[in-house]
Amino acid sequence: MDYKEGAYKVRDLSLADAGRMRIEWAESRMPVLAQLREEYSQTKPFEGYKITGCLHVTKETAVLVETFAACGAEVAWSGCNPLSTNDEVAAALAEAGIEIYAWYGQNVDEFYWSIERTIDKPPHLTLDDGADLIFTVHKKFPHLADHIIGGSEETTTGVHRLRAMAEDGKLLYPVYAVNDAETKWDFDNVYGTGQSTLDGILRASSVLVAGKNFVVAGYGHCGRGVAMRAKGLGANVIVTEVKPTAALKATLEGMRVMTMDEAAKVGDIFVTATGMKDIIRGWHFVSMKDGAIVCNTGHYDVELNLKELAEVSQDTRVIRSDNREYTLDNGKKVFVLAEGRLVNLAAAEGHPSEVMDMSFANQFMAHLNLVQAHKRGETLPNTVIDLPEELDQHIAGIKLETMGMRIDSLTEDQIAYATDYSAGT
Repeated sequence: MDYKEGAYKVRDLSLADAGRMRIEWAESRMPVLAQLREEYSQTKPFEGYKITGCLHVTKETAVLVETFAACGAEVAWSGCNPLSTNDEVAAALAEAGIEIYAWYGQNVDEFYWSIERTIDKPPHLTLDDGADLIFTVHKKFPHLADHIIGGSEETTTGVHRLRAMAEDGKLLYPVYAVNDAETKWDFDNVYGTGQSTLDGILRASSVLVAGKNFVVAGYGHCGRGVAMRAKGLGANVIVTEVKPTAALKATLEGMRVMTMDEAAKVGDIFVTATGMKDIIRGWHFVSMKDGAIVCNTGHYDVELNLKELAEVSQDTRVIRSDNREYTLDNGKKVFVLAEGRLVNLAAAEGHPSEVMDMSFANQFMAHLNLVQAHKRGETLPNTVIDLPEELDQHIAGIKLETMGMRIDSLTEDQIAYATDYSAGT
């Protein structure tokens, strides 16, 4: 482990060259963020501000980090999941002078130690994926909130929890819900999660998806993306849900809907995408087919109850990378991928650069809004804030331009017609 106090702790600095090539590849696929970097590196709006981030250390994240730095920010970073850090990318960031504490395979103590090192020097802004950084500030270092002007949150689970905190009056500074921007949740969550989850499953198992009964727990944006991609590969997709409207959507989009008790008996591959704990319990594992493959693509590793699985198993071994075989007491075998962590990041590389381009453009603009408001002397409420609709459309427009596409625009007459309530049939 390479460690320099107050600067970095990464697996191996000699991996930096390989990491730099990964970052350069991602940069070539992220034109929206590149355009923002080119524009704002001239004026350096983040100069004098420290941004502390807790987000998966991938090649795409590195492009965001270096964009902040190019635009004047002091940046400190840690990973938001013990199994999602790419050690090559972490080394490249450390070599480039970014303060970073992240390596693949952290235990819980190392994970929170890393977060705490990034706030040894108080930040002005926080950037989260899952809200672990925000929760650490609130629970252990609430005095830092006096120094923090605002933050942002990347994922559904984190936004839900922060909204609950705000409703209880416990949120100590404003947080932008980047996850709730249309150019994030309707692209990153659907197309990013869908493709990268299947990528993780295939890397960890090399199994044929076509013809399999593929169970997706949860039919939100992420679950829908997984179901779409599994169906595209020829799977027979089964969806489990607790929300009636989501179950209806799945049914009308060609998926079979049933309870997990029912699905456990017929599924070949299981993916949880709910953000809720205990989706697959011990009795579900016991009723599964011999050879069933189980994984999770939700943010936290609580969706699969692996403690209960261990209690009904007589043996376990790692049979290949990111693939643990459990031999149950009944003699059947169940295979759990990526130790129940995010399979798309632990067993693969996470979302494709092209969709993260828009998500991270939203992150950049959220923090730019916070800094600009601070410079104007504005005080934002301590609540969860949505990004403005016009920003969504601006980012989508830039993305279309970089793809060589043009769209129509309304005429003045059409704009007037849209709000003309006197117009009839």
